[in-house]
Amino acid sequence: MSRIRLNQDYRNKIANRMRLHLEQENTQEKEAFFQQRETIKPLQDETWKLAEMIVRRHYTDEDVKMAYHLQNKFENVNTIAKDSCFHFGYEAQKGDENLSESDDDRTRVTKHFDFRLDGNINGVEDSRQNEFAYAYFRDELKGREGCNPDINIEQEFIGGNKNPHWDKIEKANERYLGNNVSGDSNQTSYSAEWNNDYKLDLIGREYCRDRQIDCAKQEFDVLMIWQQAKGKLITCHQKWIKSILDQMTKVVKPCLKSWKYLDEAIDFATKAGLNISEEEIIRTNSTGLTLYNPANAVAMLNSMKNKSVSREDKIKARLLYEKGIQSESVK
Repeated sequence: MSRIRLNQDYRNKIANRMRLHLEQENTQEKEAFFQQRETIKPLQDETWKLAEMIVRRHYTDEDVKMAYHLQNKFENVNTIAKDSCFHFGYEAQKGDENLSESDDDRTRVTKHFDFRLDGNINGVEDSRQNEFAYAYFRDELKGREGCNPDINIEQEFIGGNKNPHWDKIEKANERYLGNNVSGDSNQTSYSAEWNNDYKLDLIGREYCRDRQIDCAKQEFDVLMIWQQAKGKLITCHQKWIKSILDQMTKVVKPCLKSWKYLDEAIDFATKAGLNISEEEIIRTNSTGLTLYNPANAVAMLNSMKNKSVSREDKIKARLLYEKGIQSESVK
């Protein structure tokens, strides 16, 4: 029987399967990402309780009640609204770790803390950031048509500038998460569910900087720990995906390009722990994936349609689907 030549279509299919296989492997980078992600929501909930206590210490319940009374009574009064981000600060002493050596003996330390899903983690007001949302909801975005939670990492890995492909994927991600709309009343899906947990009545003008709120240094430090934890999740996501991209660009793709025959690539994949056959590669679609097992396919389809399913159940459905793909390829 003549050997089947390895064309570009077959190379792409095997590369796609290898990418999925590498993502499924239990590595230190993957474990660090999952562990960090599991800590974020409980930490955010606890930090929010602290933020609420600080805010209510400054704007009391009686103040809020009076502000609403005046706003409802007079048409020209617009002084209170719900918000999710705040400027907290304190007066620091010389030697405080949050001060530089050039600061005066007493300098106010202040920072912007944003609890929204796409809030900036660097303390920049009126600046949206999608890396945290992509990392936290990676499982929900993965496999959705037109979406890719790793797009920022992939594009930056190749040193690419903003391009139509990158922009198209980002817009699809934002639409699915619900971050692509302006105004809280228009938010949908994960963004709305996340942001609705973190809203407080605040008195003052529209911009956070116009209502800086005093807190103790110990409270400020707790807020910083939470903000830094969000940044650590982004970093863990980047390290994990970059480790996979390194393997793909330095080993998998160059090897696939160098071989002439399909059986060489199959032998490489098998020895790397991915069990696929020539027949599977020949009859799969352009992405290199098959849907042989109807039960697994239906489980995955249902998880995509039913938004009331918990995040944990969706992950289980995704794992069941991927396990079905792997098991069918062995047959």
